Amino acid sequence: MDPLITSNPASSSTDVRNKGESHDTAVVSGNTATLALSDTSLVCVEYPAVVNNVDTMLESIGGEEGVSKTYADSSKRLELRFRPKDLFCHPAYGNRYSSTNLLLRVRRRTRKGNSAETQISMEIVGLIGTTYKFQGMADFQYLATHNDPDGNQMSLYDKIILRKPEKKEFYDNPVPLFLPPPIFSRLDTAVDYYYRPDVLHSRETAMQSVLLKDHLIAPNRARRPNNAIFVNFDDKTIPSEPLEAAVTSWKKFCVHPNDAKAEQQLRQLFEKRPIWSRNAVKANINIHPEKMKHLLPYVAYYMLTGPWRSLWVRFGYDPRKTAEAKIYQVLDFRIRYGMKHGFGVNDMPVKPKRSAYHYSHPTTINRAVPQPASVTDITQESASSSGPKPATAKYLLKDSVYIFQEGMLPPYRQMFYQLCDLDVEKIKNIIHKNDGKEEVCDERDGWCVPHTADELRNIISGMIQQHVQANRPASSTQKPVRTRSKTVDSGEEEDEDDDDDDDEEYKPSDGSDNEMETEIADYM
Repeated sequence: MDPLITSNPASSSTDVRNKGESHDTAVVSGNTATLALSDTSLVCVEYPAVVNNVDTMLESIGGEEGVSKTYADSSKRLELRFRPKDLFCHPAYGNRYSSTNLLLRVRRRTRKGNSAETQISMEIVGLIGTTYKFQGMADFQYLATHNDPDGNQMSLYDKIILRKPEKKEFYDNPVPLFLPPPIFSRLDTAVDYYYRPDVLHSRETAMQSVLLKDHLIAPNRARRPNNAIFVNFDDKTIPSEPLEAAVTSWKKFCVHPNDAKAEQQLRQLFEKRPIWSRNAVKANINIHPEKMKHLLPYVAYYMLTGPWRSLWVRFGYDPRKTAEAKIYQVLDFRIRYGMKHGFGVNDMPVKPKRSAYHYSHPTTINRAVPQPASVTDITQESASSSGPKPATAKYLLKDSVYIFQEGMLPPYRQMFYQLCDLDVEKIKNIIHKNDGKEEVCDERDGWCVPHTADELRNIISGMIQQHVQANRPASSTQKPVRTRSKTVDSGEEEDEDDDDDDDEEYKPSDGSDNEMETEIADYM
C-alpha cells in the first residue's frame, strides 16, 4: 500500500494551528541549497491505502472535524473506517507518535524543447510534530445481512436502522436476530502465542514450577510465598504459632528499627483485641503495605469462612469457643441504591472501585504507569539508611475505613465492618441483645441472634439515606423521591438528628481495593 502523507487536522492538508505556508523558496545551484524554516505546525497521517479522492479519504478518518477532535486528545487513536456510512463497520486504528520531520515541497521546471536546462526549487512547508501510523490490523467485519428462503443475501439496513420517525407497524415487522458485538478482538497487533499442555494441579508439579521458576500465566503461575495459615469455620483446630517459613520471611525483611517497632505495635493490638481486619491494622500501624503482607502471617492466622471471614485472628485464640468474640464478627455491608433509597446508581455519593467508563477501549492508548516498589527494594533502602529516621504517617489509613459512626458516609461502596467498630448506640443494643444467652456459634450468625446482620444493614442503610438527603444541595434539580415510611425491624424509630460535619466528609471517595477480594489473592 502506498501511504499518503498529509498535514494537520483542519483542512485537506490538515493544518491545526497556523494556516498558510511559507513563500520563501531557495533555488538549487550545485549540490547544496539554503532554505528558510517555516513556523507552520503540521500533523502527518500515513494513510494505509492508495488515495484517488482526497474527500473520500478524509471522510474515512472522520473528516476535518473528527481528525481535529482526535488530535486534541493525546490519548485517542485515529479511527479509519473503510465503510464510513456503515454503522456496523469496525475501524482500524492509527497510533500517535511524536516526530521531528519536515514537509518539503520540491518543484522541477524544464524548458520546453530543451530537457537539459532544468531548474529545481524547494521550500519547507512546515514542521511535522505528530504522526499517525496505521500499524495494526482492522477488526473482523460482520455485515448486516441474512439469507432469504432462496439462499440469496438480503440487506438488513432498512429493517434495523431507524432513519426517520416510524409508526407502530415498523416495529411490529419480524426482523432476523442481528446483535453483533462492539468489537471482536481487543488486540490489533499480531502476537506470538505459544501453546503449552495443561499442567496437572498437584503438589509435585507446583514444587517443580517453583524450582524451575516457570512464571507462566493462569494456573501455572508460581505461588506467592507469604506463608499465611488459612482456617475454615469447620476446622477442628486452630494454629498456635506461625509457620517456620513465615518466621524466616519476616526476619529477612525486618531490618530497620521502624520494622521492629511495627511488630511490637501489632502484638500490642492483638493483645488488646484478638481479631482485626487488615484495614483496621493499616489505620493503626504505619508500615509499608508490602511489609504488612509478611508481618500479619507472623502474628495471626486468617479466617476464610464463617462470621469472622476475611479477618486476622491471634494465634491460639479460637473465637468459636468464647461468646466474647461476638463483637469481633464481620458485617459485609454494601450501599444500596434505587428509588426507594433516595438515589439512583448515577447519584450514589460514593464512587465505585471500577467503572465501565474507565474500561480500556481500542480507541485509547495504554500508557505505562510506574511500577510499585518491590520488597527487595524496600529492604535495600532500609538497610542502606544510616541510623533510624523519624517515621512518617504516609501509609496510615483514615479511621473511616473500618469505623462507622452516625452522620458519616462509608469511603467505599462495599465495607467489611467488625461489630465492635459500629459506633452507633442503636446498633450496639441489637448486638448485645442476647448477652449471656449465647448457646451455639452458627456459621452464618455466629454468637448473635439469627438475622442480626440483615437488621444492622437496614439500620445503616437508613442512616446513610438520611445523611445524603440532609446534605443534598437545595438547588438540586433532582425531583423529590416518594418513599413509604418504613419501620426498622428493631421497632425503634430512626434518629432525626444530623451532625454538622466538615465538607470533607461529604465528598465522594476515589474508590479503593476491595478487602475480601484482594487479600486472599495476596496470600494464596
